Amino acid sequence: MKKYSIGQFAKIINRSQQTLRNWDNSGKLKPEYVDPKSGYRYYTDKQLKEYNGEVNKDNKIVVGYCRVSSSKQKEALERQIENVRTYLISKGYQFKIITDTGSGINYDKKGLNELIQLILQNQISKVVVLYKDRLVRFGYELIKNICDCKNVEIEIIDNTEKTEEEEVVEDLIQIITVFSCRLQGKRANKTRKMIKELTEDDTSD
Repeated sequence: MKKYSIGQFAKIINRSQQTLRNWDNSGKLKPEYVDPKSGYRYYTDKQLKEYNGEVNKDNKIVVGYCRVSSSKQKEALERQIENVRTYLISKGYQFKIITDTGSGINYDKKGLNELIQLILQNQISKVVVLYKDRLVRFGYELIKNICDCKNVEIEIIDNTEKTEEEEVVEDLIQIITVFSCRLQGKRANKTRKMIKELTEDDTSD
């Protein structure tokens, strides 16, 4: 296990050595090892990860999960990540952020698979998402049941309720978009036109 002197650790986390001494005295952050002869303080990689929010004391993490539907939404994904990160920091959580790019009805995404694996391995205490449908478009109850079995809480930042009409339109657009990717030629063009009309009608309302 790699060890850092108080000077090295202070530099890495952008704090002063005196701050670390104060934290040691108050019990906020004690060094993992103190040389019995010299009295020098040493910190470890594990403590660095804890400080950076990668793990917590019981080795479980809070995961912020962020997803957009396509690579064209790169800026939207960055904004979502920033919003989730700011929220997690404000709550004082020690966290990790997992991202995905893909449809909410595609359950074989890299990030979602990683998230579920961490849940099943008892490595997560809480999953935080900006909106409920960022997790999955359909099958939310299934994911929640898995979380409940593992005592993992799902925390939704924005619980703004949508109308039934808005939810139906969004669901239809998701379904049609996924299946239109399998079509070619005239049928694909017709499907894309349908998606455009649905989107425009939803926006005008």
